[in-house]
Amino acid sequence: MSVQYNPTWRYSGNQLKRWRMKANVSREELAVAANYAPDTIKAMEQGVRMPTARVLDVADEMCGADGLLSAAKDYIRADKFPPRAQDYMERECEAIAHWSYEVALVPGLLQTPEYMRSLIGRRRPPLDEHTAQERIAAREERQGLLTRRPLSPFGFVVYEAVLRCPFGGVDVHKGQLLRLLEAAELPNIELQVLPYERAISTALIGPMVLLEAPDYERFAYSTGQSISQLTTDPPVVSAHIERFSMIRTVALDPVESAQFIGRMVDAL
Repeated sequence: MSVQYNPTWRYSGNQLKRWRMKANVSREELAVAANYAPDTIKAMEQGVRMPTARVLDVADEMCGADGLLSAAKDYIRADKFPPRAQDYMERECEAIAHWSYEVALVPGLLQTPEYMRSLIGRRRPPLDEHTAQERIAAREERQGLLTRRPLSPFGFVVYEAVLRCPFGGVDVHKGQLLRLLEAAELPNIELQVLPYERAISTALIGPMVLLEAPDYERFAYSTGQSISQLTTDPPVVSAHIERFSMIRTVALDPVESAQFIGRMVDAL
């Protein structure tokens, strides 16, 4: 699954570029007037970033658009999730079982609000404040899946590096570790830690998620820096299941994992 674009962002960005060029206004001139970097204006024109109200209003005046660009403000909204993850989020919401492995970050379903803000706030290029808040609220809403009735099983395996990275400082880090311990006590959640000394090569490839749909069809989801893939292709899903099983087998069991995290909390 390749990178997708919000169609409203893309159309508005395209119109922004057309009006700017028609009025012979350079990207740099618009950037200075709207107090944005030229690369940010370029990203808005390409539909990669949401055109902000300030840019639309400034461009409307500079380009003599007579309100046509400013009118786009009524139709543009921040996506709850990145466009490339939209299909996955729909499947996640419907799933009756969920298994995941993370090599670098705490799974979104287990993140504290403070961890989310630290993580999303460090994104490059940075998100505007409205979009960032929408993403945080959506992630918190997703966490309701953990306690939705009837309960669905969730299996999380995290590499030790996930627990060692102190996003947001000591207090945020400690709060996140305590949140993991709290979640691990829920009857439908199994949390395992893969320590450095038990690492296997297949565990270093990257994160993955396995979902089971109500009709028992299984999905495999994997992500990279700028791409993601959600598939039901049997050979691919089978390979993901085999890889997850290998990682799960060498990881600490749930009791050992809770003790491992507990020792980390005590050391802070």
